[in-house]
Amino acid sequence: SKPSASSARLSSAPSLPSANGSSVPNGSAGSVSSLPLPRCRLPAPPCPPRPPRPLERHLVKPPPHCPEPSLLPLTTGHAHILHRDTWVRVFAHLSHRELCVCMRVCRTWSRWCCDKRLWAHIDLSRQRSITAPMLSGIIRRQPISLNLGSTNISKKQLMWLLNRLQGLEQLILCGCLWASVSALCLTVCPCLRLLDLSRVEDLKDSHLKELLAPPPEAPHGDSRGGRFQGVTELRLAGLELTDATSRLLLRYTPHLQRLDLSYCPLLSDQSIVTLTSGLSPLRERLTHLSLAGCARLSEQCVPLLRRCSSLQTVDLRCCPQLSSDSAQLLHLPSSSAAAATSCPPSATSCPPDDRTLLKNS
Repeated sequence: SKPSASSARLSSAPSLPSANGSSVPNGSAGSVSSLPLPRCRLPAPPCPPRPPRPLERHLVKPPPHCPEPSLLPLTTGHAHILHRDTWVRVFAHLSHRELCVCMRVCRTWSRWCCDKRLWAHIDLSRQRSITAPMLSGIIRRQPISLNLGSTNISKKQLMWLLNRLQGLEQLILCGCLWASVSALCLTVCPCLRLLDLSRVEDLKDSHLKELLAPPPEAPHGDSRGGRFQGVTELRLAGLELTDATSRLLLRYTPHLQRLDLSYCPLLSDQSIVTLTSGLSPLRERLTHLSLAGCARLSEQCVPLLRRCSSLQTVDLRCCPQLSSDSAQLLHLPSSSAAAATSCPPSATSCPPDDRTLLKNS
């Protein structure tokens, strides 16, 4: 029998692929509905970002005050006749570079050469780079004076360093960037007595206030004292500071004895009025004041400086508005003998054009 027209149309229709690869006629609707749909590969979800790697924390312990052994062991099994203190006195005559060479002789010398009495003053000024071994070596030696002037030390390095040098008394950061020096705003140096910020780039009055002001977590009773209220010598030469700086110094550094404001072109006579006023704590404390190169100072500041009873030396060289005659009047004959004993010979034998004020304390 001949197939009907409907069956012929079904047989001529295209077939659908099955899961096992065989073809299924398109006309069998029930069979097609029971077949599984082809799987579509969805794009994989993006991987979550990795958490930031925690910073490594290194604990650098300073050497003990009296490192052992007290005697130098020899290969023969005996000890050297010289005691450790005698060796340290010999090492004191060597430079830091020579001490580093001696540290490679033996383990005992390496410990003795790290005695902090041999590294009281460390000078790393003008180093091209401050590396991690340098920082660790500074911590081991615990100096009282550290010179980092004109280096590229970073803020993180300086903050890490100062938090581990609680006995530091002198810190020199002249010629560094304010971005690095701002680490002082996050640290406390209780023993600091000398701070040199001369020629720090981008240092303004607002930055100096942030630096000298007490930390935010300070008690209410200590709000008047600044972070560096124990500093007795402050160097601010070559900075674009205004007369507002003198008010900051009176408030936050009342124990200053030596102040360097040389080559600050924006300072005027108003700063001298503030420093020598009756309410100024620096009026009776200042002994050395440098105002060399301050172009806005006039003759009016000269009699104001006589108010400071303890003042010994005032440097007024290179001040264009001051005449040589006014400088001559500041050399008092009655105080010349006392000034010669309290000041170096180079200061007393200077010509009148040097404009150096010498006054008996």
